Amino acid sequence: MPVMSYEIDAFHEKLGIVVEVEAGRAASNNGEYRDIVRTSLILDADYLVLLVPITYRSTTSYHVYDRSRGQLDAIYASSRLQLPFHGVLLIGY
Repeated sequence: MPVMSYEIDAFHEKLGIVVEVEAGRAASNNGEYRDIVRTSLILDADYLVLLVPITYRSTTSYHVYDRSRGQLDAIYASSRLQLPFHGVLLIGY
């Protein structure tokens, strides 16, 4: 029995696809990293689709897509943290 629940943006139950969309301040505060970790804990999640802004501008500019891609590259290059997904699709908008 699960003891935690997460609100996600979309889920295709039959295919096991979790969709998370980051925008605004959440993107500037590493929200995409939190999404990667949280969705990896969802039992039926086989795929992650993560949508992030290419850049986010507030008082400073954040290159969110590049940072997210770097995080995913580092995770998959390392043997220390194994994500349970069959695949991750990163989309910049």
